[in-house]
Amino acid sequence: MNYIPDESRYQSMQYRRCGNSGLLLPAISLGLWHNFGFVDDFENSKQILFTAFDKGITHFDLANNYGPPPGAAEENLGKILKQHFAGHLRDELIISSKAGYLMWPGPYGEWGSRKYLISSLDQSLKRLQLDYVDIFYHHRPDPNTPLEESMQALDSIVRTGKALYVGISNYAAEDARKAIDILKKLGTPCVIHQPKYSMFERWVEGGLLDVLEEKGIGCIPFSPLAQGLLTDKYLKGIPANSRASQVHGFLKKEQVTAEIITKVSSLNDLAISRNQSLAQMALAWLLRDNRITSVLVGASSANQLLDSLKCLDNLSFSSDELNTIEHILKGN
Repeated sequence: MNYIPDESRYQSMQYRRCGNSGLLLPAISLGLWHNFGFVDDFENSKQILFTAFDKGITHFDLANNYGPPPGAAEENLGKILKQHFAGHLRDELIISSKAGYLMWPGPYGEWGSRKYLISSLDQSLKRLQLDYVDIFYHHRPDPNTPLEESMQALDSIVRTGKALYVGISNYAAEDARKAIDILKKLGTPCVIHQPKYSMFERWVEGGLLDVLEEKGIGCIPFSPLAQGLLTDKYLKGIPANSRASQVHGFLKKEQVTAEIITKVSSLNDLAISRNQSLAQMALAWLLRDNRITSVLVGASSANQLLDSLKCLDNLSFSSDELNTIEHILKGN
């Protein structure tokens, strides 16, 4: 199959500036955390990517350990990029990857040493069959490596042409502030932070978003649907093909509690009153905040991705709707 992208791909997507940088990202970005490993159907993965780009999603986000097995998502994307996105289309894409979690055995296979970060990116580039990534993140802070060392590694990565921009992920507010300041002094500014953020995971509201706003740094939440909990799929139990039913997934059956389902049911009723699905409302709830540059969504099919994109049709919330959401989330 010879993929020819839709010529109208940039007409329907909203693009947002990433903090104070010159980088624009689509309001919805595609995360390859799930559904792009060797355990997944390759043709389906390919169709998801084609649909994403046809709809103006220019940003594909990975990490070294995405799969399963670790590295599989990068390898699969690399094959698809080489076959279908070669030439000028590469210049229309933002490809990001990360390093920080366990990738190979031994003392140099995780965390934040210069040895690990640079070696990991070298491996990622080979799997992706690329000369550079557009954004490279330190995936999590390392309590046993000086922050200066990790940030100096990111600085070196940009100066050697292996990445155009750098970011951080899973950093709490004060650690993020320190990392941002170090990178600024080095001359390679941090442009983006990737935290876990959803209606069910709101730690970033305890100071991190304020730091990012103050420093002019973009924010791109992952797991905006709480691994599928913020959808209507669990209202009547755990479907056989859901993440909670899979042995290699991060969402466990025991997390789908009666209390959670009660909240999800009430949120679903509110979404219906807004002419949205619960998933669409959950994404819109994040994007209503102008501190959010983009939201990372996963997709198990092209149709699921298209459904998520419909959130862009209604990003506004009345004060009554926001108050109702707060009451539901607090269990009132």
